[in-house]
Amino acid sequence: MAGAAGGVAVIPWYVTLFRGDKFELALLEIAPVALRYGATSWEVQRARDDTYKFLQSADFPDKLSFERYWLSEEFIAWRGDYSSWYQVPVVYGFWDRFGHGSLDGGQSLGRGEQESTVA
Repeated sequence: MAGAAGGVAVIPWYVTLFRGDKFELALLEIAPVALRYGATSWEVQRARDDTYKFLQSADFPDKLSFERYWLSEEFIAWRGDYSSWYQVPVVYGFWDRFGHGSLDGGQSLGRGEQESTVA
């Protein structure tokens, strides 16, 4: 069952021609700001097969915290500064995480799932 409160904000960006490297640096300006709006972590990724495709995500305790970040003066100004660098519309989503794992032993599973180990 999906969690009702916390979740992952996912923002896909598609960058305009010849701006990929600069946009990568620009995302590193705004992504950490999510922590000031209640996010517990943030991440930015860049596709290897299409280097103009970026994915920004952050874990928030609730959707309202994400909306405060997205609609903050900082993020609005950032989007204004870089508006010609990415394609619009930017269609973000708020996702429920129901499984996660890592090699360091950290693991969380959805309701009813059995914990598994990797040998």
